[in-house]
Amino acid sequence: MKVVVIGAGVVGTTAAWYLAKAGHQVVVVERREAAGLETSFANGGQISPCHAEPWANPTVLPKVLKWLGREDAPLLFRWGRWDPALWAWGLRFVMNCTARRAEVNTSRTLRVALYSRACLQELREETGIAYDQQTRGILHVYRDPREFQHACAAAEVMRRHGLDRRPETVTDCLAIEPALTAVASELAGGIFTPDDESGDAHKFTTQLAALAAAKGVEFRWNVPIKGLMRDGDRVAGVMTAQGPITADCYVLAAGCDSPLLARPLGLSLPIIPAKGYSMTIPVANHLGAPTVSITDDEHKMVYSRLGDRLRAAGTAEMAGYDRSLNPRRANLILENARRLFPDGGDFGRAEPWAGLRPVTPDSVPLLGGTRFRNLFLDSGHGTLGWTMSCGSGRVIADLVSGRMPDIDTEGLGLDRF
Repeated sequence: MKVVVIGAGVVGTTAAWYLAKAGHQVVVVERREAAGLETSFANGGQISPCHAEPWANPTVLPKVLKWLGREDAPLLFRWGRWDPALWAWGLRFVMNCTARRAEVNTSRTLRVALYSRACLQELREETGIAYDQQTRGILHVYRDPREFQHACAAAEVMRRHGLDRRPETVTDCLAIEPALTAVASELAGGIFTPDDESGDAHKFTTQLAALAAAKGVEFRWNVPIKGLMRDGDRVAGVMTAQGPITADCYVLAAGCDSPLLARPLGLSLPIIPAKGYSMTIPVANHLGAPTVSITDDEHKMVYSRLGDRLRAAGTAEMAGYDRSLNPRRANLILENARRLFPDGGDFGRAEPWAGLRPVTPDSVPLLGGTRFRNLFLDSGHGTLGWTMSCGSGRVIADLVSGRMPDIDTEGLGLDRF
């Protein structure tokens, strides 16, 4: 079949790759001039099933209340304007903050993330693709003993669902990553996930797009999309600034723009943008940069070594579709990185970035079909788009091809809302 994929971030590009491998004629439509220039451009770099615990969990509401009004809050809601979509999302978020819902949502996210990590490893073996990858695991570190105990309980839930997570003493943490020595006295412990990875999502996306193009995938750059055309219970085409593009099937992988494109069809996708920030720091001759990917849960920060660069990323700002870079929040990323790794790099030459991440209220992606027989969703991956992209793309290729995916898709679709 001919399949149009809308969006050429890491999610859309991997979908195109697997669709082409399945034998379909694939056209990718992208409003930017190249692949991976939005959410995938400078994210935290982690391939992290260990982050499967949803944002909505029993511990988060007291923290959100504590963070209200603080510009330096790790999770910042800007409620100052009436936005029905944001408030509806917020209500669903609160309803998912129970222990039972958190475990269900963890299991669903982890199902996709573990599968996706295996798919990435297979793809890497098949193609030889290189993207500053590290396969040294991910270490979460904790300062508050109570937070550490909660994390150990959450890690046990993940272990029951197949993810190897190991509580570690402070001494163990320093053995895993000696660059943490400067903050050793502050730490209460850590949790190590040895099979998780890291790498440059933008490098991966651009290189996979080139490999996909060599397989015959057609990428149409600089093509703004005006909307989707419908014909009864089918999508009839994609209306672009350059005219209509028609196909047999359509995959909506447009990140935060997905709900805007779906809304005229009568589809309400519970996705809102969460702005994240990063700093890319040249390591230069500094000796204190980590080689193991680190997550600092207290500050909701992640750190990944990407060759001769250190990527520091984190926080979430619910501020609608504002893509501007707030200097205060960007500097917060830099200062947190400097405190954790004082000799981690040349902080004076750090490059700031801000991007929007498509977040669902239960932190589970929207993956699967819709009431339109030829429209499939591959969106809403939140902070785990890089982590879940390969698995999601393979699931979509199977569904489009009429095959049963390798993993159970129950609870991943729009019908759960």
